[in-house]
Formats: sequence, C-alpha cells, structure tokens
Amino acid sequence: MAPIGEKDERMGTTLADDDENESQTLWATILGEVQSSSATNLPSTKSVLVLGDNESGKTTLVARLQGVEEPKKGSGLEYYYIDVKDDYRDDQTHAGVWVLDGDPSHTGLLKFAITEENFENILVLLVASMAQPWSIMESLNKWASYLQEHVDRLKLKPEDRREYEDSLVRFFQEYTEPDENSSGNQVPSHRRDVNPLHPTASHTEEDKVLLPLGENTLSQNLGIPIVVVITKSDAISTLEKQHDFKEEHFDFIQQHIRKFCLHYGASLVYSSVKEEKNCDLLYKYLVHRIYGFPFSSPAYVVEKDCVFVPAGWDNEKKISILYENLNTMKADDCFEDVITKPITRKPIQRDAEVVAEDEQVFLMKQQSILNKQPAPGPAGESPARQAAGVPARTTPPRTQTTNNTVTPISSSPKKYFHYTPHSAMEAGKGTPTSEGMLANFFNSLLNKSTAKTPGATKAGDLTGGRRINLHAAMEQESDRNVLSIRRPVMQKSRDKAAVSREAAAELERLQKSKKMAPEAKPNGPDSAAS
Repeated sequence: MAPIGEKDERMGTTLADDDENESQTLWATILGEVQSSSATNLPSTKSVLVLGDNESGKTTLVARLQGVEEPKKGSGLEYYYIDVKDDYRDDQTHAGVWVLDGDPSHTGLLKFAITEENFENILVLLVASMAQPWSIMESLNKWASYLQEHVDRLKLKPEDRREYEDSLVRFFQEYTEPDENSSGNQVPSHRRDVNPLHPTASHTEEDKVLLPLGENTLSQNLGIPIVVVITKSDAISTLEKQHDFKEEHFDFIQQHIRKFCLHYGASLVYSSVKEEKNCDLLYKYLVHRIYGFPFSSPAYVVEKDCVFVPAGWDNEKKISILYENLNTMKADDCFEDVITKPITRKPIQRDAEVVAEDEQVFLMKQQSILNKQPAPGPAGESPARQAAGVPARTTPPRTQTTNNTVTPISSSPKKYFHYTPHSAMEAGKGTPTSEGMLANFFNSLLNKSTAKTPGATKAGDLTGGRRINLHAAMEQESDRNVLSIRRPVMQKSRDKAAVSREAAAELERLQKSKKMAPEAKPNGPDSAAS
C-alpha cells in the first residue's frame, strides 16, 4: 500500500494534466470557430476589369452599379469600388473595379489590373454601345485580342492555367436553367470557401454526366470569366426612325454577338442606364459570378433591347432561331457589309488648325507691300486726304470784273458777294457771264436812274449842283445788305445751281428794299448853294 503522501501527489498530477487538456481543447474550439467564421466572410480581393472604346458608356455603367448619379470621368486606368452586401449573413465588402481608357495606347496599363496573383479573382466586362452598332463587332474583337495578348504574357504556371480553363468548361457543362423553386446557382451560396469564379471539380459518387461542348463553344478559352455588355440599348428606337433599321437588322447583330460570346464563354447583357433596363440584373449576375450569391433570373431573348444570355445557356442551335427572320441578308454575311456606317449628313464643324507663320517671312511680306506703295508727298496725296484749310488747287481763282459787278466768292456752303465800285465799271473790263448776273442787274438800275434825271445832257453826266452821286447811294445801299467777307476758295468745283438760287433770293430781297425806300428827286437851285 502506497503512502498517503505519495497518493496525494499522484492525484495532483492527474488533475493538472486534466486542466491542461481542457484548456487546449478550449483554444482549439475557439480557433476552429474563428476559422469557420472567416471562411463565411465575403472576400475583399475580388475585382472587375472594364474594357471598351471611348463613348461606349463604361463610366456611366460603373456609376450606375455604384449607385452614383453623377459619373466622374478620368483617363488612363481608373479605380472604383462597388458595395457588396450579403443580407443572409449580415456581411458586406467592396469589389474593386478597374476601368481602362478607350485609347489603345493605354493597354500597357493592364499589367496593374491583371496580375499572376489576382488572376483567379478577376472578372472582365467587355463593353460596346448600341448607339453605334456598325462598330460593335470591331470593338469586341479588338479588346478581346488585347486581353488575350496580356494573358499570354503573364507568367502563369501551366497547371494553373489549365485549371482556370477547365473551371470555365465545367461552368458551361454544369449550367442548369433556374426555375421558381431553384436558385440556379452552380456553386451553393453556403460554400464560401469555394471560389465561384473557378470552382473545383467534384469527385463524389453522384457526379453528373457532363456532355461535351459544341465545336465553337469556348474555342478561345482565356481562363477568365467574361461578360459582354451592350450599353445604350435605348438607341434601338432611334436607329429604326433615323437609319431605317428593321427587325432583321437587330437579329443579325444579336446572332453575331452571341456567336462571339460562345467563342469566349461569355455572358451577354443588353442594358440601358437611361431607361433603367437590366442594370439591376447585371449587378445581381456579377455578384452571383464573383461571390456565389443566389441568382434566379432565366435567359431572356424576346425583347431586342433587354437581351440576357447567361454563360452556359446558349448554343448554336438556339442562335439559329434568329436565322428565320433574316430575309434580305444571310447569317454568314460579313457584319460590316450589312451593318454599314451611315453617311453623316451634317459634318461636324471643327475649328481649322492654324499654323503660325514664321516671323521673318511675315516681315519680308510686309516690307514688299510697303515698297509697292507710292512715296508720300504733294504728288502722291489724294485730294480727299488734304488737310483742312489747304486750297484744293494751286492757282488763284479767276475774278470776273464787270461794270458794277458783284463777284461771288465760294469758300463754304454759304456764298458771299462783293460789290465792285464804279471805277471798275468805267474801266470797261470784264465780260458778263453766268456768274455775273448781278452786274447786269445793277447796270440796268443805273441806266434807268440816269434816264429819269431831268436836265441831263448825257447818260450818266449831270451838270452843276444837280449832279447826283448815284454811285455812292448804291454803294451805301449795298453795304447795308451784303457782306463783303472774302475767304479762300476751298472747293475745286462750284455748285452753280446753289449760286443761282442764292443770287436770285438776294436780288429779290434788294428789289423789295428798293421799293420801300423813297425815290430820289433832283435837287433845286437851293441844294446847289448848300
């Protein structure tokens, strides 16, 4: 029998071991719970890459997926994020969105969006616009080739690359069309430890028999899930009205796009942010493909402006249904030959590019122009450019001198007259002209006055104290009524009509004043004495 002390020591060692085992079990339980809960959290490493031409609606589409009303445009490679929320587990995260500029010169920036590390966590959106249907296929083929070139340059392990390609093939083969009682989700929503973009193969006994794909299905397998989005589907009505597009044209476009999607294993969505068509459906389908959320919307190809074809649903037989509506064209016709770009009726007016002329050439042209102009001077000046106050002609004006002549002097619009004294009249110089109308008038007045004077032996000759100085009387009368201001002649040509009118008005006024003045009478003998 063991001593009492030794027994107590063994019991204490046993209790200590039990406590240690219990603590280890508790920590293991806590770590397990944390690990299991972390597996159900939404990952934050998922991202979407958006490719397409400029003006195809990429920025507007991303803004609608974000719930933003005013999109912000940038250049190069832009980065946004979309809020993703799991209502069933009260969890949320952000999905990154890369938007590449439509200029092909920026394709080198793809190395920042798709790398070897995030290859399994990215989805690609190829965007084209229905507003320009003639460029849809060209745009899709161009960006798909850029994507393929970049993927081929990545240093992926061959086994990893095959695994990514096989996952897309299985996604097509395992697709089941959803109904009201089914979520239509290939990857169960509670299996968050499985990557929905690249699900692994199942090896249970209940594996389904997978049918082989068609000849053209996934013929261009890039190992990346692709969704083709045709934006601005509301432009279909405009195409029908303005460009005379018919129903068969849109069927022809759709069958070409769906064939392209089959080659790359892509889904197809027609959307319109303006009319809110398929925007919510696109968001739900993206989170379904990226995070494995439930998705129950079936394929829809009835309405031509809101087509939806999920990956795995389509095949060549379903596409051939569209051939029945093609009457004036064939399904194998070249896309660019049928859907041609219309001729612009009103070309866009663009500002012409102005090239600046060389400074020295410009100065030489100005110098040659100046050399051709006449030298400034009296001979080269125009009469219209003569300074004010300078006579228009160098020779002095000719003065008509007649008997008792009033000569008009023109300097301004107003004409002035100068009365010529009797001394000039007696000299007998000057001849009456059209400008000497007043001279004849005054001569006739003098002759009449002399003829009426009694006792005169000769015309104009009075004797003794009976002589009357008619010349002085006429000069006094003229001085009271006529201005005798002389001014230089400013005009080269005289206005004869104006001179005649003013002369006639002046004569009429003198005649009136003559009638009102008392008639001169011959003086008697007393007057001579005085």
